[in-house]
Amino acid sequence: MTQRIMILSTDGFEQSELESPKAALDDAGYETVVVSLEDGQIRGFSDKEWGDPVNVDMTVDKANAADFDALMLPGGQINPDILRMNDKAVQLVRDFNAAGKPIAAVCHAPWMLVEAGIVKGRTVTSWPSVRTDLKNAGGNVVDSEVAEDGNLITSRNPDDLPAFNAALIAQLKKQAEKSERKLQTA
Repeated sequence: MTQRIMILSTDGFEQSELESPKAALDDAGYETVVVSLEDGQIRGFSDKEWGDPVNVDMTVDKANAADFDALMLPGGQINPDILRMNDKAVQLVRDFNAAGKPIAAVCHAPWMLVEAGIVKGRTVTSWPSVRTDLKNAGGNVVDSEVAEDGNLITSRNPDDLPAFNAALIAQLKKQAEKSERKLQTA
């Protein structure tokens, strides 16, 4: 069965931080589902200009973490700031974490991890201006292209996307192997 990855985003995401992971996941055979606050399309930013629209597949009110294998959170300044004000979006992050499913957040998206209360004691990275928030939330903040701590995968910026994408796909493969072993022993 194909693993499903929720991409939780709204207007104001960093274009490359949604498109690059989505393309990497799609190319690797995963099913990506763009989940947002409203139906229709969302628009990102690219080089300080509005970017290309992205179709929304599902709204947060219909989304359930149990129906997905992982969560990907693109950054951008506006996107996570809007999402962290939505109780259902924040609860989705908590639900993915409670289930131990991979959560990948890049750039400003770790604000969602702070809002969900899942940073304390975890090693994370982000865009420099978000690092104080991560520290204040009890995170162990590092400056590296990818920080992995259990189910959390974080990166700093668009330059880190190749390593970010590879880390997410590696966790998904481990998750699939673990599920397969469980089925074989059942």
